Amino acid sequence: MKKFIKNIEVSKALALGDLVDYQEGKVISLTLAQNPSLSVTLFAFAEGEGISTHSASGDAMVYIFDGEAEITIGEEQVLAKTGEVVIMPANIPHGLEAIKNFKMLLVVVKE
Repeated sequence: MKKFIKNIEVSKALALGDLVDYQEGKVISLTLAQNPSLSVTLFAFAEGEGISTHSASGDAMVYIFDGEAEITIGEEQVLAKTGEVVIMPANIPHGLEAIKNFKMLLVVVKE
């Protein structure tokens, strides 16, 4: 049987935040799904870590499920906290930095 979602137990209730752990000075990621039109990845960012400005060919949605991040989208800066979601439109430069340790679920949807 083909699996579309990987790196996570199936048929079980899990705490999303327990699937990735903070590591000082690092960004930790766990890919759950990836194909030409969709990617789903969990991240844990140590305070002060980030992802440099880049563009993506699809819309990117981040759901912050722990902590706080500053997200730059084009010329705008957004402060995102636990429980909030931010959409970064396709082909617009964006990046982020951990203001505090934070964890996020990233979903990128492409054509």
